[in-house]
Amino acid sequence: MKTMKGPAIFLAQFASDEAPFNSLAAISQWASSLGYEGIQIPSWDARFIDLKRAAESKDYCDELIGVMAENNIQPTELSSHLQGQLVAVNPAYDKVFDGFADPSVHNNPAARTEWAIEQVKLCARAGRNMGLDTQVGFTGAFAWPFVYPWPQRPGGLIEDAFAELAKRWGPIFDVCADTGTRIGFELHPGEDVFDGTTFERFLEACGNHEACGINYDPSHFVLQALDYLDFIDIYHERIYAFHVKDAELNTNGRQGVYSGFASWVDRAGRFRSLGDGHVDFRGVFSKMAQYDYDGWPVLEWECCLKHPEEGAAEGAPFIRDHIIKVTEKAFDDFAGGGSDRAANLATLGISNGG
Repeated sequence: MKTMKGPAIFLAQFASDEAPFNSLAAISQWASSLGYEGIQIPSWDARFIDLKRAAESKDYCDELIGVMAENNIQPTELSSHLQGQLVAVNPAYDKVFDGFADPSVHNNPAARTEWAIEQVKLCARAGRNMGLDTQVGFTGAFAWPFVYPWPQRPGGLIEDAFAELAKRWGPIFDVCADTGTRIGFELHPGEDVFDGTTFERFLEACGNHEACGINYDPSHFVLQALDYLDFIDIYHERIYAFHVKDAELNTNGRQGVYSGFASWVDRAGRFRSLGDGHVDFRGVFSKMAQYDYDGWPVLEWECCLKHPEEGAAEGAPFIRDHIIKVTEKAFDDFAGGGSDRAANLATLGISNGG
């Protein structure tokens, strides 16, 4: 059995142009001061990393690792969420997602797609240069606007969507294979891959590629009323990364899972700081330990009520308190009598002669 690393924190929600959130050195020192041992780095944020340079230069990556090491921090994974989102975009979202891309490809969906694919490839190469074997991100979406089957979906629509999704991710997975890296996808509403069934569909379309995995985040499953503990039992072999995030679902006579287009504060389903929501983290960490998850538990802070810095300060001790240092021996070893086959056969009433 294995004990996971941690605690760690995802930087995306904290990055800003104000110190200490505006440089890798400063934010590493801040995270370390709160008790974190690792940081998950948003690969699109030039304040923390030059992705192209990192993909091309191990020396540069060694410099980044040195900056973190000075503050007793390690990189956990690179995040390619925003670029992965742009690998596949339904035309309904062209305008709203253009802001995730480089200005040079705005208003040009075909160029944006190529840019996004290249960015995720760069992330694989940069991760390898940093000694990392996993990146985390999104799949993007063609079919999400049709998540509810009304009007009736045309025959083959979903099959065609996933075939094209796999076609676009195939070359990225090839780069992952070449670099010895993999991708943990955050199963997230708004993506075509948002639960276990859609992950299975995507994985099959991708030929069960070894690089295709899951960034497990129970909060998104709470908001879908999905059994997030059973999910670990089913998919643990494909869980490559772990976001520790809380959520609550308080349905009533006015709102259910879809939450009525309400703001985050007023939604039936909303994200909360760790310990303030409905996720059974004792159960989650127990399952992850049971299945030998030895990666990082990474706080992804999102809360509609609490201040982010307070949520971050609470996150490290919360995660540390939930990490299970796994046992190296059985609890009843004291009563063991050793192993003797002849004695075993006699105990079972079996003679050596058959």
